Amino acid sequence: MAWRRVDLHIHTPASSHCYEDKDASYLKILLKAEQQGLDIIAIADHNTVAGVAAIRGRIQELALLERLNRLRDDEKKELEEFRRLGSKILILPGFEFTATLGFHILGIFPPETAVRELEHVLLNLRVPPDKLDLGSSEIGATVDVLTAYRTIAEAGGLVIAAHANSAHGVALRGFDFGGQTKIAYTQDSYLQALEVTDLERTGRRTTASFFDGSKPDYPRRMHCIQSSDAHSIDGNPKDEHRMGVGERVTEVLLPEVSFEALKAVFLGTDFTRTRPYRPAQPSFDFVEAAQQAGASLVQSFHEKASRQGGYLLAILRDVVAFANTNGGMVFVGASSKPKSPPVGVDRPEETARNLTAEIRRSVTPPLEADIDLLKSRGKTVLRISVGRGPNPPYALEGVEVYLRQESETSRAMRDELVQLVRRAAAPPESKQAAAPPPSGPATEVAVAPPRTGVEIADVVDREGTRSYTLRDLRNGNIIQNVTKSSARRLWRYAITEHEDRPIYTANVKWHGTLGLWKSYRRLGRKCYDLVQRDDHGKLRLYYGVTDDGIHGEWAVFNADK
Repeated sequence: MAWRRVDLHIHTPASSHCYEDKDASYLKILLKAEQQGLDIIAIADHNTVAGVAAIRGRIQELALLERLNRLRDDEKKELEEFRRLGSKILILPGFEFTATLGFHILGIFPPETAVRELEHVLLNLRVPPDKLDLGSSEIGATVDVLTAYRTIAEAGGLVIAAHANSAHGVALRGFDFGGQTKIAYTQDSYLQALEVTDLERTGRRTTASFFDGSKPDYPRRMHCIQSSDAHSIDGNPKDEHRMGVGERVTEVLLPEVSFEALKAVFLGTDFTRTRPYRPAQPSFDFVEAAQQAGASLVQSFHEKASRQGGYLLAILRDVVAFANTNGGMVFVGASSKPKSPPVGVDRPEETARNLTAEIRRSVTPPLEADIDLLKSRGKTVLRISVGRGPNPPYALEGVEVYLRQESETSRAMRDELVQLVRRAAAPPESKQAAAPPPSGPATEVAVAPPRTGVEIADVVDREGTRSYTLRDLRNGNIIQNVTKSSARRLWRYAITEHEDRPIYTANVKWHGTLGLWKSYRRLGRKCYDLVQRDDHGKLRLYYGVTDDGIHGEWAVFNADK
């Protein structure tokens, strides 16, 4: 296994309508790729494979002259360079397709794929035959985004949404509409990765953090990569958006340099095998980036792994919770505070072996968790990567079942156990990571409730003890028989507010039938208690809603939306 530098979005003069370096040759493009230390590149011209055909055609022409013993000295040198570069760099054929409404999609194929096969795929995508060689991003009516994903994937290609967070990107950044479209375009099972332009940034507003599996409407975690999208050999130093070949690169951890190995990474759930490459700069610090994002539905932090003090038990609980919920990463040797440097782990290799053994011994059914060692500011931190388990519920020591809710790991309640069993029993086609539809009694409202937080659906007094029915707004699950003493952190807050601090409608900040009762910070995150009035005047209260749950008309209460 080795880190390989990959640039999967390189244009050539075949993108004739927008290529900026008119004197560029195909050989010079490959030489620049070598200069940048690239191991894998993809030729992805606009709606054409003419660039791929030109490279192959030139090599075939020179090879024919060689067989006829008619090569000039300069042609012999050119052929030698093509062969040398071809043995050093894996050159993948592909294209950047323009779907309906102008969205751009990368289709990347095995190196042996014939030009005619690629052109056949483009014709199936409804690129007009008379425009196959134009290299233009504007080609008229073609197929829609989802059809394009499926068509490219079924043809054996790697499907990547080009510059997803920018112009012509499927993430629809900057638009106040298209929520369901955005979900479909970025969560489709045929889509394997998102190409983004902010991979090296940190914080909760980056594209990679948005698609990390923690958002209720976007439960499928997406591989995010960066590429140059080079429209010239060299970039423009005065314009950061105009990159040259290999000037924005992703590193991928591969057992070999091959299309199959690359595709396996993007089809898999190990999100530790890609990272942004930073030339002449310190390596990307995964731990620091994770600390900036903080503890969440898909991340937790522990400074120690010792059995004494309960640290090991807390780590194992998180592993089980992530497997039962949506997968995640456990960092050992660092705290969740962004400004706190990591303390590191003594004897990291031995600790990693011990953690692996403990997970195998104490978690049932068997669960695969990958552990790798990360360097962060001079310390070694362990990262345990846990996938969303295919066979829930997972239990610690055979009896303790845990779930992850926001940044908290808690024992599963009875109704949550039922939901886990139902998930395991669901047919294969319905097992994709997606939130189930809301269930349980609720009054009808014109605007859908927030997508995070909790709602008190019912209260029953049983022999002097109040028993609550709660609705988890993230997935619509109904959890019954919750008491104040048995409630987890957010639930206990909601119950306490309900019992001790009843709402006064006169103090609510109303916007039509929606209202803001109060906002506050909880565990370092901004939270809201929101109110909604139904058609009959009855109020529904939503406690502990986070920014991830604010959508549509609710966004009026969040100045950042």
